[in-house]
Amino acid sequence: MHKYILMLHVISASVWAGGHLILVFTVLPKVLQTKNIEMLKRFESGFEKIGMPALLIQVITGIWMAHDFVPDIKSWFLPHDQMAHLISLKIFLLLLTIGLAIDARIRIIPKLNENNLKSLAYHIIPVTIIAVLFIIVGVSFRTGSIF
Repeated sequence: MHKYILMLHVISASVWAGGHLILVFTVLPKVLQTKNIEMLKRFESGFEKIGMPALLIQVITGIWMAHDFVPDIKSWFLPHDQMAHLISLKIFLLLLTIGLAIDARIRIIPKLNENNLKSLAYHIIPVTIIAVLFIIVGVSFRTGSIF
């Protein structure tokens, strides 16, 4: 069963990170150059339909696999071994992602206009970097080290 959960997790991570990389390297530069907020909204509304379920699947499968690796949930936050350390790192990255998303949804997106597009970019770019870090840390579960 673990290998199927892992496959779902990796596919979802590919969707999440891939979508953000497309956003950062193709859509966002055009939006910032042209100040075309509608272009960004179109991308976001399309990506949200697959990106958010992908993130949810990652969270569910990630918790499942973390429990397989380290069954004592309290140990996830006491990184006494490599697996627990990686789990706590993934949780930290998830909390950063959630924090940035909440801040953008509450503070920036309701007032989004041509003048504050850069503020949104300052949220999109870190979320993308975090998405890539999720993958790097995830690979570390198999390789034993982050770098």
